[in-house]
This record gives sequence, structure tokens and C-alpha cells, in this order.
Amino acid sequence: MRALLQRASQGRVWVDGAVIGELAPAPGLVVLLGVGPADEVEHARLMADKIAGLRIFADAEGKTNRSVRDIGGGALVISQFTLFADVRRGRRPGFTGAAPPERAAPLVESVMEELRALGVPVRGGRFGAHMRVELVNDGPVTIWLDTALWQG
Repeated sequence: MRALLQRASQGRVWVDGAVIGELAPAPGLVVLLGVGPADEVEHARLMADKIAGLRIFADAEGKTNRSVRDIGGGALVISQFTLFADVRRGRRPGFTGAAPPERAAPLVESVMEELRALGVPVRGGRFGAHMRVELVNDGPVTIWLDTALWQG
């Protein structure tokens, strides 16, 4: 499972000209989330725990010592199979490294449910839809997470 986290002061996702999700409360995190074919519910738990606990928000002294939970921020989670793009050959990315939709969609929902269970308010996009994502990256702070790198 892969995620690109962006610390954001604003975030919004649109489908068919309508806002279907918004980062609230803000500031918080916009999370682009991709699922691989070998990912399981345990990966969703690991990812949610890392997202909720990652200390990338400033404390009273300006040091990055607080998590999204600590600041009472929210998360806007957007499914993003293109995080598994294979660009090793040619100019056209391949996406066979991403889980098929029937496997990926429930795992994206699992990450969102796990985040909620950890006390993070979550909103999301619409799986499989063409989405327009808007965000104001704060910092900017952008972090790459990959559960495959945590297993040894």
C-alpha cells in the first residue's frame, strides 16, 4: 500500500462539477492512496496508524512534534491507483502493479475506517471516478509512505 501525504490548510475533491469531499477540520492531511495486489487489511491498519501518528505539524515552539490527531485535524483520502505506475519501459506507464478495483476499493475504505477509529475525521473521494483534487499544501510538507518498505 502506498500513500502520498500532503500537509494541507485546505483540500477538496470534485466529481462531475460537485464537491463530494472536503478536508475538515483543517489544517490536516490530503492522502493520495494506492493499493497493491498483495495488500491486506493488516496493511490498511498499518497505513492508518502511520498516517494518524506521523508528527508533521508544529507544536507551540514551531517544531514538528504533533500529529494530525494531536492538532484535531482531518484527512481527505483519495484513491490513486497511479501510485503503482510502472515507468521502467517506454513512455506509457503500466498499471498492472495496482490491485484490481474489486480488491482495492474495500481496502481504501478500510484505511478510512481505521483512521476514524483512531480519532481522525475522514472524508473521501469516489473510488473509480474521474476526480478533480484541490489542495493548498502547507509548508510544503509532502511525505511518501509505502508499507512494503516497513516489512523486513
